Amino acid sequence: MITNDHYGVDPWCLTETSLDLDLLAQSESVFALSNGHIGLRGNLDEGEPYGLPGTYLNSLYEDRPLPYAESAYGFPDMGQTVINVTNGKIIRLLVDDEPFDVRYGKVVSHTRRLDLRAGTLTRNVVWTSPAGHTVEITSVRLVSLTQRAVAAISYTVSPVDEPLRLVLMSEIVANEEIPAAPGDPRAAAVLASPLVSEEHLAVDGDRPRAVLVHGTRSSKLRLAAAMSHEISGPSRKAVISESFPDLGRLMVAAEVPAGEKLQLTKYLGYGWSALRSRPALIDQVSGAVAAAVLTGWDKLLDEQRAYLDDFWEGADVEVDGDMEIQQAVRFGLFHILQAGARAEHRPIPAKGLTGTGYDGHTFWDTETFVLPVLTYTKPAAAADALRWRHETLPIARAHAAELGLAGAAFAWRTIHGEECSGYWPAGTAAFHINADISAAVVKYLDATHDEAFEREIALPILVETARLWRSLGQHDADGKFRIDGVTGPDEYSAVKDNNLYTNLMAQQNLAAAADLAAKLSDEARELNVTTEEASEWRDAAADMFIPYDERLGVHPQHDGFTKYARWDFADTPEDHYPLLLHYPYFQLYRRQVVKQADVVLAMQLRGDAFTPDQKLRNFDYYEALTVRDSSLSACTQAVIAAEVGHLQLAYDYLAEAAFMDLQDREHNTKDGLHIASLAGAWTALVGGFGGMRAGTDGLSFSPRLPPGLAGLSFRMRYRGRIVHVAVRQGAASYSLLLGDPLPIKHYGQPVTVGPDEATFDIPVAPSPPPPSQPPGRLPQLRHARTDG
Repeated sequence: MITNDHYGVDPWCLTETSLDLDLLAQSESVFALSNGHIGLRGNLDEGEPYGLPGTYLNSLYEDRPLPYAESAYGFPDMGQTVINVTNGKIIRLLVDDEPFDVRYGKVVSHTRRLDLRAGTLTRNVVWTSPAGHTVEITSVRLVSLTQRAVAAISYTVSPVDEPLRLVLMSEIVANEEIPAAPGDPRAAAVLASPLVSEEHLAVDGDRPRAVLVHGTRSSKLRLAAAMSHEISGPSRKAVISESFPDLGRLMVAAEVPAGEKLQLTKYLGYGWSALRSRPALIDQVSGAVAAAVLTGWDKLLDEQRAYLDDFWEGADVEVDGDMEIQQAVRFGLFHILQAGARAEHRPIPAKGLTGTGYDGHTFWDTETFVLPVLTYTKPAAAADALRWRHETLPIARAHAAELGLAGAAFAWRTIHGEECSGYWPAGTAAFHINADISAAVVKYLDATHDEAFEREIALPILVETARLWRSLGQHDADGKFRIDGVTGPDEYSAVKDNNLYTNLMAQQNLAAAADLAAKLSDEARELNVTTEEASEWRDAAADMFIPYDERLGVHPQHDGFTKYARWDFADTPEDHYPLLLHYPYFQLYRRQVVKQADVVLAMQLRGDAFTPDQKLRNFDYYEALTVRDSSLSACTQAVIAAEVGHLQLAYDYLAEAAFMDLQDREHNTKDGLHIASLAGAWTALVGGFGGMRAGTDGLSFSPRLPPGLAGLSFRMRYRGRIVHVAVRQGAASYSLLLGDPLPIKHYGQPVTVGPDEATFDIPVAPSPPPPSQPPGRLPQLRHARTDG
């Protein structure tokens, strides 16, 4: 298991000071670089050894059939799987005929450093070959945040104590061998040799280059990858370029004196299309590389730093008293930015572009956990992800029609927009994704007042999702609007009636659609919204059935949930978690056991629907049932634990979310990072201990800190401002770093924030008795780590 010490404890960097091949796959995910369009796993430059080789382009996928024991109407026939595309990271080295390979010879030192401000991965190696020749190697890798189609690598090798004959081989390689997938049913499907060569070329000259063009066999997508080089070192060099169907290669050979350098700068360009011709795609990637060469390596580094400086200006979180949490929250923000910065009308997958986990699919994770962070830190990226959802509306309408429903039914898991979940109970039946998308739309509108987005994107999404809810639900004999036969966030309770989370989120969706249709009446008429239809949405929202158990004084997760027998936690072995891998769903579905926060998530997102006493009672009740077999749960539990006064428990859950990948808490970081859990670290700090809420009443804060933290400060973007909040034990300060004065609320009291810091007392937090957890599922107790 990885610990934070494996990467050091530095507020702005992750530094690995030795190479552990047993942890290679996890580190490849942690050290991945991306811009939302291109993703490069943190594989070694020489390509081998590897845990999982990975180069990805957002939304480039291959189809694969979804087999069923028995076919059924409405089940998807085809799945979509992200594929490992042409790998341009590879730079192999020969040292007097010996291949540089960390498994042979002696690795004198090996350091890798991910710089969260520079946006680079730097590797320093001193290696002695089996023949006794020692070289020093330095590589710096980036995926450009300013030039969407570009990645680049600077690679330098120097003999340490004798002249050596060095050969560098820079390659672009397609159809790399992929290791077999593990037996975990959630792991990605692996496709062998998914790319078919269409064209290859190599060009010599001052800046030798190569281009490979491939197509996918079934999805019929076309990919091009290009590389160009700058070479410096001894004047006498041999340079050879060549290409083959799956390989483009540049070879540079030189006699290098001790202490001198052979340096290679490699520029990569990537592009794909379902429509462009082969010549057009070659021109596209060749042009991207030409622009990168024109910019030059140093300027690419400057552009990368400037982009990140601007991001951190409106997004940074500072934690006083826990250096590990400080590092983790910045690590999370960095990867969230990488996942969406240049996605540009493409989805943000659950693993970003860091691995093939979940087949590269996007889920509700994006809208519920990731987009809120981007909305308040990089709103343009949130808007782009929602524009992609809007572009899939025709597919979602067709899916709803296939299900006999009106409006649009967005896919539970997908890459292109079609439903790719072959498991109805935890897939298609999880209709709440439609309300999750709508909630993200409403949140973005509140945070930006983006009028063009409101007309062009928000209105169609809200209208079509409201139509879905109106056709999916029905009024009962008592006049209550019911939504039956659905799955909420907790996948251990599937196909149930009146899931509380679903009903509350649908209620918000229906009301928001009616309000926006009234505001944009002309545009709504173009979508065939009538006054009668909007009135039906309002009626359904007003009449929404909200389950409540008067006997226990809590909200059932769904109709009848609190009447089920509890899961036998005491006799469940610790190694039988996650439960879905050791028990049949039939047993899980008829017991009180919760995979991930469901009612608690409803309280986080629809806090207006609960009294403070209900929140405390609900939290304590479901705390005793929640086993956290999902990485999405801890951050939500942290937020509500902080709100109801369980501050140490909230701190424990914050750590669980923040360290999900840095400590490989679920033992699957090798498949890619848990982007939503990384977002959860920000949410636990800002929404939990910062007490930040936003909605129709604007921005409000109710901050309080756990005993282990001396202070917390954060920056966020809201309605054209950059708001700065600083929390200490007993007091909170607010100021604006950018923009006009802004009215906010501090513990419900209206105040106006301007450039001058305004400080207010924090009321004493309630101290309710601590709740219990299922045996063996208590989160690790968090003690602050302050050493560096």
